[in-house]
Amino acid sequence: MSRQDIERGQRANKNRTGSSSSNNNNGAHVPSPTYLIEDTETQWTSWLVPMFVVASVAVFIVVMYINDCPKHDQAFKGKCVARFLGRFSFEPLRKNPLFGPSSHTLEKLGGLEWTKVVQKHQGWRLITCTWLHAGIIHLLVNMLCLVFIGIRLEQQFGFVRIGVIYLLSGFGGSVLSSLFIRNSISVGASGALFGLLGAMLSELLTNWSLYTNKAAALITLLVIIAINLAIGILPHVDNFAHIGGFLTGFFLGFVLLPRPRYGWLDGRNLPGSAAIKSKYKTHQYVLWLVSLVLLIAGLTVALVMLFRGENGNDRCRWCHYMSCVPTSSWNCEGNV
Repeated sequence: MSRQDIERGQRANKNRTGSSSSNNNNGAHVPSPTYLIEDTETQWTSWLVPMFVVASVAVFIVVMYINDCPKHDQAFKGKCVARFLGRFSFEPLRKNPLFGPSSHTLEKLGGLEWTKVVQKHQGWRLITCTWLHAGIIHLLVNMLCLVFIGIRLEQQFGFVRIGVIYLLSGFGGSVLSSLFIRNSISVGASGALFGLLGAMLSELLTNWSLYTNKAAALITLLVIIAINLAIGILPHVDNFAHIGGFLTGFFLGFVLLPRPRYGWLDGRNLPGSAAIKSKYKTHQYVLWLVSLVLLIAGLTVALVMLFRGENGNDRCRWCHYMSCVPTSSWNCEGNV
């Protein structure tokens, strides 16, 4: 794409570890651990995640309508991809290889750009960028991941908690991205998706005693996380959004996803001497408090630094390697 746009190309083909099968980037089957679910636990109907998918697709259609490649790209007249789609046709592949709109359109409609956020006080871009996608390939990959991960999580924890994790993780990813990347536009829901992955990990840890096959579940999840973060060091991929979303979701998982100790739901009907006194275990309360403090402090510090115009790379000279590692085959100028 022009201006070396950064697409949050979410390549994380991952699913709910601990409750269903998971897919990694090669589509391999990942065994899931057995979870001891009490009969009295509520199993929710998933509707919010499908609505997120519908909303993202609708936004992409609107973006392509506004983009209108045949009209706005006179210099590339006749080279718009899929011209039979009319104004919905895609930009030339040398401008956008992901089959999508131009960088100018993405910037105009809410793409994340440091200058617009800080100097022009358009903080709303920290939210709107998560609903934009750089192309149809970008959109399909992210939405498939959202369906595989999000529906199962929503069925087990409800739409409120999963919705909060998804939205706040997307915001957290945008904040960290803006702190470290100034020269490119960033769009996509990958930060929010990595937040769901982070919440899966913290949920496994805080509810550790309720799982069987603990080691297998943890190793599988850590491998999936490592692979997808490693993919983020390629050029034109906003790995800071991935990391920021993951950390936000990880802390939120400790806050929002602890499960009652086994037997507590049934134990409420037992005589006072036999009933379980505490709904959660001590370590769950500790993790809840520590995670909440770290989450609030982290977001507060990051937002203050961002709107004061500070560059995260000045505070951390090596952090840019977390988003792109230069090689003889590519450079990382668009990732700083």
